Amino acid sequence: MKGLLALAALSSSVALAACGSGDDGSSDTAAPSGGGATVAVKSLDGIGRVLVDSDGKALYTYDQEASGKLVCTSAACTSFWKPLTTSSAKPNAGAGAGRIGVVKRPDGSMQVAVDGRPLYTFAEDQPGKATGDGFSDNLGGHHFTWHAVRAGGTSSGGSSGRSGSGENSGGDSSGSDSGY
Repeated sequence: MKGLLALAALSSSVALAACGSGDDGSSDTAAPSGGGATVAVKSLDGIGRVLVDSDGKALYTYDQEASGKLVCTSAACTSFWKPLTTSSAKPNAGAGAGRIGVVKRPDGSMQVAVDGRPLYTFAEDQPGKATGDGFSDNLGGHHFTWHAVRAGGTSSGGSSGRSGSGENSGGDSSGSDSGY
């Protein structure tokens, strides 16, 4: 009898694993496994097919970093906009993600980029939610407007109208990293 119960439990586990993640089926590509960063494409409510990290969090870019030159380097910026870093010079990417590569951060770490644009997650996001699309803030003397990255690597051009607050908002270009 114990053997039958163990076999039944094992069969149930295998059957559940075969069913997938149990989400709403909105995942368009499975996240590849293996070393380095993982970028996949997933459909998110209200925004469409966007790039996500291995946890399912939306990935964002900032237009002024389109050349690969990093601007979001202050502690104030990276505390809210987390660089997607990797230990691999060739990060893994799901089908439809676009041309994925890396750029070197000032601290020597490698940040995942799509078409040369560095990728970030937003600290206020949860997996499957993209609340930072169109978010604007001023940090370290720079004005940022963030966009979720669509499948294929293009920016969403979102306009949520959300803005960060603090001393550095409102165009102060003093270079201060405080206030956000």
